[in-house]
Amino acid sequence: MENPSVALTVSQLNRRARQLLETHLPLVWVEGEISNLSRPASGHWYFTLKDEQAQVRCAMFRNRIALTTFRPENGDHVLARCRVSLYEGRGDFQLIIEHLEQAGYGALQRQFDALKNRLAAEGLFSDTHKLPLPTLPARIGIISSPTGAALHDILSVLARRFPSIPVRIYPTVVQGKEAAAQIADAIALANEDNQCDVLIVGRGGGSLEDLWPFNEEIVARAIYSSHIPIVSAVGHEVDFTIADFVADYRAPTPSAAAEVLSPDGTKLMNLFRDMEKLLLRTISRHLQSIGQQTDSLGKRLRHPGEQLRHQQRRLTYLSERLQQQVVMATGQRQMLLQHAEKRLGALHPGIELRRQQQRQSNLSARLLRAIGNQIEQKRHRWKNSLQLLNAVSPLNTLERGYAIVLNERQQILRHVSDASPGDLITARLMDGTLQCTVEKITPERSK
Repeated sequence: MENPSVALTVSQLNRRARQLLETHLPLVWVEGEISNLSRPASGHWYFTLKDEQAQVRCAMFRNRIALTTFRPENGDHVLARCRVSLYEGRGDFQLIIEHLEQAGYGALQRQFDALKNRLAAEGLFSDTHKLPLPTLPARIGIISSPTGAALHDILSVLARRFPSIPVRIYPTVVQGKEAAAQIADAIALANEDNQCDVLIVGRGGGSLEDLWPFNEEIVARAIYSSHIPIVSAVGHEVDFTIADFVADYRAPTPSAAAEVLSPDGTKLMNLFRDMEKLLLRTISRHLQSIGQQTDSLGKRLRHPGEQLRHQQRRLTYLSERLQQQVVMATGQRQMLLQHAEKRLGALHPGIELRRQQQRQSNLSARLLRAIGNQIEQKRHRWKNSLQLLNAVSPLNTLERGYAIVLNERQQILRHVSDASPGDLITARLMDGTLQCTVEKITPERSK
């Protein structure tokens, strides 16, 4: 039996119990329903968390309350991150709340964030995978509840904007446990049918739990695998789902999806009217031009008999040309054939030898002729040079009765001033010379 002299006081016991709890138990998440909520003037919150079988007292201090995004009330189902402790003054087991959030929303939000991050890492949200939307869809497929307001809004907008666009509805539930699988099956069925060139997948607004089927991985992968462009139209403008990130286009509402996919019929009608007016003006101008051409052609129109005679003459001419072309073509072919035969025969060694011998004879004859021509050309040039030399020779001048007068130094006298009376001069004639003395000089008067 233990010694009662070492017994603990109540304070010591509670302190040890608190230290053991706070030391050995880490931060934990606890889910339960709030009851007995108290908000004293100190700014702290005190309440009880309970489930069907147990309850525990809780305290949340004002420095942590400042970080809380909602104001809890009795009966709220919450999720608390807390430290396990003990209130020493009363010996009460309690939880010190560090973080508080609504249980359903918080769990779903964490699940949403985890799936979003994982699919983003796999590339399901990448713009490179997104398909372009058709400018004017041939048929629009709608995957939604057949009784929901979203379908009614989409059909109303399409009927108002462009009622001629065909619509195919793939009915499915959009809320509850079976919704995700049905939505994925409807997307697969639409791709299998291949009757639509764009799909609208969506529903009206609701809570996070209501919209949760569009946050399921099976729906995300079905959208990603679709070869038909998909417009996500889930909830209101502030609602975002995983389907929005995977889809080829995210519309803030179902009505907005119909707006995006349908052209404005009124604007198109106005455009068509403008085009109609332009077409009518163009046709009118064209008809006027055609009328002018018709008038001009009418003036140039000839009697059919004359046209026939002209065509007959042309036919005769063309026939003759055809015959001539045939004859010419035949002659050319025959000439080509003969030429080919000659070339073929010319390739015989004996013929080539004779041709070379003949060529040698021709070249020899050409050489002899060239030599004779060169000699004749030289002789002719010699005669011309001799005649030219004879023409300019002083002796030739003497034959015509002229004389060359030289002084004693044998220098030619050209002027009377070159001599003086008494000078001995020599006059050279054609057949000899005369020795003369100058007796008198008579200069010729200028005219």
